[in-house]
Amino acid sequence: MAQSWKQQALALYTRLGQLSRTHIIALSLGLACLWIALWTLLLSEDSEAAKLMLDYASESLFPYPFTIQNLMYLFFFLCLGDLFVRWVTAQRELAFLAQRYLPEDDEVVLQPSELGAIRERVIDFYDAENGFLPRLIDQSILQFQTSRSVEQTVGILNSTLELIQHRVDLRYSSIRYVVWAIPTIGFIGTVVGISRSLTLIDPGKMDLAAITGGLAIAFYTTIMALVLSAILVFLLHVVQKREETAVNRAGDYCLKNLVNRLYSGG
Repeated sequence: MAQSWKQQALALYTRLGQLSRTHIIALSLGLACLWIALWTLLLSEDSEAAKLMLDYASESLFPYPFTIQNLMYLFFFLCLGDLFVRWVTAQRELAFLAQRYLPEDDEVVLQPSELGAIRERVIDFYDAENGFLPRLIDQSILQFQTSRSVEQTVGILNSTLELIQHRVDLRYSSIRYVVWAIPTIGFIGTVVGISRSLTLIDPGKMDLAAITGGLAIAFYTTIMALVLSAILVFLLHVVQKREETAVNRAGDYCLKNLVNRLYSGG
């Protein structure tokens, strides 16, 4: 029963992982529009909350809904979509570890004649991007079958692990860019708002209320940008740690249950 549940979990994460990037982007944009529409309905124009969250104000420099805050929400939800894909991938990779592709009894020694059956179990469960554990098992067994050398098998295991780790790190490059871009967009909104407020300064007729109001709206963009960025940085840390944990555990599993059990004698 436990093994069946683990197989069902793997099947679920596999199906989720097969969602195309186009679908994820469309869903993320749809959720962003829904988020903006919801708060537009809940908040009244020119309220402080509306100015802070949406720049929904009559004196806004940008015609609503084409505001800096709403642009940041689009980037924010797109980044959430990417993080969801990475989290599903990490869960799928961890689920492979529960499939018991390799013997886990400390007294078992793997004979060369037994390795072909193990390869057949894993060979269909990885591709160029996914399937850390099946790839490591397949590449290591293939190397051992070719060379009958445990040392060369360890070398190919380490090389494959390094390539996987590098590939995982590259997957987060676009997410890290968005995490950097959101505060930048917020700061641009602040600079634009300050510039507009400065144009209202007239030594002959100083309207302090309009100037301070404009400055407040200008700084709201930076406040929201920092909040959104902080959320994304936290989620990025959690998800990337999860995926890197899957890589490390896959390597440790292969070393313990495959490489250390290989019998290279005649």
